[in-house]
Amino acid sequence: MKKLLLIVIIVFPAVTLALWVYGGFSMAHKKSDASAEAKDEKTVADRLQEYGPAARARLKPFFDAKNVPYPPARLTLVGLKQERTLEIYAAGTNQNLQFIRAYPILAASGGPGPKLKEGDHQVPEGIYPIEWLNPNSLYHLSFRIGYPNEFDREQAKLENRTNLGGDIMLHGGSGSVGCLAMGDPAAEDFFVLAADTGISNITMIISPVDFRRGKMVAITDKFPKWSDGLYQTIKAKLAELPPNK
Repeated sequence: MKKLLLIVIIVFPAVTLALWVYGGFSMAHKKSDASAEAKDEKTVADRLQEYGPAARARLKPFFDAKNVPYPPARLTLVGLKQERTLEIYAAGTNQNLQFIRAYPILAASGGPGPKLKEGDHQVPEGIYPIEWLNPNSLYHLSFRIGYPNEFDREQAKLENRTNLGGDIMLHGGSGSVGCLAMGDPAAEDFFVLAADTGISNITMIISPVDFRRGKMVAITDKFPKWSDGLYQTIKAKLAELPPNK
């Protein structure tokens, strides 16, 4: 019994010390990993240094062709869901907007109709700001589109809808769950253009179809009652833009 007690007295502190040392090492190792992950985080400035020169070289000839300075003073982006096209309109100080160029949208999930809730996989429809740039996107580079906007929230309140969803991005890659997937080179162009212009100077219009072409949306019972009013607003906004050619 005395021998067993002696073994416990000798062994227990040694095991405790070993576990404490190992545990301290493990925690330090985890902290080291966290620090390494933090060091891998990129800033917007980092991405502009990395992708800015090539993106600007691709963009500037289109601006020069329309006599619009780069970077522009203001920018309107038009996403056309049916046409799978994203158009750029830009203007310098005291200039009218000019059509600069269009990019193909590689993927945009859902169909015609506004986004109503989290998980419906719909790309929103309406007029939105750009909220922030994401230099560490899982899909290369991205920026966040300002859905839900005030109109979306007002309609949801009237209809007692909650959980409207969010984090609608324009990003690289070619897959979409409610976002606009543009491919990596185009995502670089839009990221750099947005950063150079300043996100407060950008408006984004997302439309189910190009109403300027006389196209219409067949509004069914699945659409909210306010869809027609929304489409009239979008149509009027599109009509303010110059020809897209």
